[in-house]
Amino acid sequence: MTSAVLVPHSQPSPDEPRVISAPATPGDRIFRGLLRAAGLSVFVIMGLIALFLLLRGSDALRATGWSFFTEQRWRTETHQFGIAAVLPDGLLIAVIALLVSVPVSLTAAVFVSEYAPVRLRGALVSLVDLMAAIPSIVYGLWGFYFLQPRIVGVIRWMALHLGGFLPFLKVRTGDIGTSYTSSTFIAGVIVSLMIIPIVTSLSREVFSQAPQGEREGAYALGSTRWGMVRTVVLPFGRGGMIGAVMLGFGRAMGETIAVALVISPAFKVTGHVLENGANSISALIALRFSESDGLSLSALMAAGLVLFTLTLLVNVLAGLVISRSRSGANTAD
Repeated sequence: MTSAVLVPHSQPSPDEPRVISAPATPGDRIFRGLLRAAGLSVFVIMGLIALFLLLRGSDALRATGWSFFTEQRWRTETHQFGIAAVLPDGLLIAVIALLVSVPVSLTAAVFVSEYAPVRLRGALVSLVDLMAAIPSIVYGLWGFYFLQPRIVGVIRWMALHLGGFLPFLKVRTGDIGTSYTSSTFIAGVIVSLMIIPIVTSLSREVFSQAPQGEREGAYALGSTRWGMVRTVVLPFGRGGMIGAVMLGFGRAMGETIAVALVISPAFKVTGHVLENGANSISALIALRFSESDGLSLSALMAAGLVLFTLTLLVNVLAGLVISRSRSGANTAD
């Protein structure tokens, strides 16, 4: 007579993974609570900023209606104001800054993380971080007194030789030296110098996290160093690069002092980036704040709300792109 062996129903099957959990200590619970509070505080602060701008700008929005987004004039004395002229110029400044800074930043990031000698790498990283710490007013003064007089010749050459078949590079005010100064292009170049260290630092950090196993696998298949960078490092860091570029774009749109020092404020949509005269929402707020009365100040707050919303949308889009990439994912070394 054989006896049956009963297997308890609570015993897990060998094919099912076991769930291992450790009891949370009081210190762990406090730490998690602090992290959760810090994360939620970001949303609270952003919401309070948006609410403040909305309440302070509501008077101007009610007084002007949709014309606030179509009006190209900003006249404090007659309360005629709109952002139809300053918003496109601000976007053009940011786009020019990206066109100049992104190739330089990504090249520098690849060199520092993959090609620079070990002894030189630390110095280069410190130098890039030091550039990010320079105040914006220093960049503005340097751009106004040093860069602008020396870049006028390049701008004049571009207008004369490229403006014929690229209308946005055409200067319509004649061959006069002052026609090429204080332009959207110069403001974009100066702002690009301010976002180069941001994009470089973030991209370098992402590149350095590329899986070591995949690097060695590329070398084992006979790849060169550039081949390894092209097939392993750059695809892995694509999301991080996009996030860095978007962060730089938001930084460029919000730059105030450097743009205000360089531009010659103009309230017209021209599309000619080499021509004298430019503007942006942030520079408008800085230049018109002291001379504004109640309703005009409300209009400046409404303009700030538009800039805040646009920057928020750019960052949300960047977050969606990053979430679909491998950057920061758990990968085996």
